[in-house]
Amino acid sequence: MYARSQRRPFIHTAARGASSGSPAWVKPWGKYDGTTATPTAIPASFTPSSQLPDPAPTPEKGDHPDFGDPVNEIKTKLLIREDKKQYEENLARAKEADDLAAELCTSYEAKRTFTYEDEKKLERLEKLTKRIRNEAGGSDKNTDENDPPNIVENAVKKVAETADVLRKEVEKTPRRVVSAAVIDQANKLIGLIQYLRNQGRR
Repeated sequence: MYARSQRRPFIHTAARGASSGSPAWVKPWGKYDGTTATPTAIPASFTPSSQLPDPAPTPEKGDHPDFGDPVNEIKTKLLIREDKKQYEENLARAKEADDLAAELCTSYEAKRTFTYEDEKKLERLEKLTKRIRNEAGGSDKNTDENDPPNIVENAVKKVAETADVLRKEVEKTPRRVVSAAVIDQANKLIGLIQYLRNQGRR
């Protein structure tokens, strides 16, 4: 029988690296081209991942303007809606007060006296005016008319004029603004109304 020939395993002459113990053709970033064990050259601009700067931290939900709290957004919308509603209600009060004052003036010129219905309108007018004044940041101080007309007819006309000025001041005053002009006109109107109501009780 022929003796089986023993073939010595192939060992590449530059197969092992000095430090890693791995074949040179499998070194990191190396590329074996089949003819040489020398790895392909690495570009000079290449930076290992271990030397790259740390990525910027991801912003938290509350730190980024795009991340809004849904609950706070709903509350804000409700507050804006309520604020707008109150402003529109105040405009409606001023309009109603102006209409009531005009009706009282017309009624008194025709009858030369106040009827029971007119007295109710005066009472309503006073309540509306006080509410308008309070919404503007005023109070119950200095509501007396300093120089009331000595004739009821003139007082009634002045009520109508003052109510008209008050309506215009309310309409041109922005929301959530303390208006000295509104407060002043409201106090004048309240003083005139109280003067007329006192005249009617005599």
